[in-house]
Amino acid sequence: MMTEPIVSCRGVNKIFGSGELQVHALRDVDLDIMPGDFATLAGPSGSGKTTLLNMVGALDTPTSGEVVIDGQSLRGMGKSELSDLRLNKVGFVFQAYNLVPVLSARENIEFVLELHGMPSAERRDRAREILREVGLEGLENRRPAQLSGGQQQRVAVARALVARPSIVLADEPTANLDSKTTEELVQLMYRLNREFGTTFVIGTHDPRVMEHSKRHIELLDGRIASDERS
Repeated sequence: MMTEPIVSCRGVNKIFGSGELQVHALRDVDLDIMPGDFATLAGPSGSGKTTLLNMVGALDTPTSGEVVIDGQSLRGMGKSELSDLRLNKVGFVFQAYNLVPVLSARENIEFVLELHGMPSAERRDRAREILREVGLEGLENRRPAQLSGGQQQRVAVARALVARPSIVLADEPTANLDSKTTEELVQLMYRLNREFGTTFVIGTHDPRVMEHSKRHIELLDGRIASDERS
């Protein structure tokens, strides 16, 4: 029996603006993301990387075409339905970490679980467990300002993973990190992919990230120029 894609894009176009100011960000994109993929999404500035990540993560909807996430088509979904789908199916890791500054590392992670309606004691246990997995045991009560950039990004990875989503999307997650911390973060994500089968799609310019990818997707002018597996 064939494995179904976690995400399927068919004929996806995205146009911003109108008239002379119209920008065609994505052009007829067909893409399947499969369970267990560790894929990098690359291309020059303006090639459509972030726009495609936003489509794959249900942060935006196409001008035309269809996106299906875990068997659910986004076509016709309202804001509330899209929000629920993101909460339950997609984990996000952003370049700027996007941690809540007044919350501790553990509380930043627990907040996601609270949105899922998980009881307090279970939230605390799950948050501590995932912090151990990403190498931050003992730092649970530190706020973001008390953590290094690499540690903050590990918290962001833990937050993305804690609700066990179908797919984790990372947009330039190493852009603000030095080379040593970048290597540690990439090794962490790769280990989580290998040991737990977590599916990652990583938008990046960083060759150090691309070296670890099992699949490399290159965008050019809103189209998929190449899609290669290693």
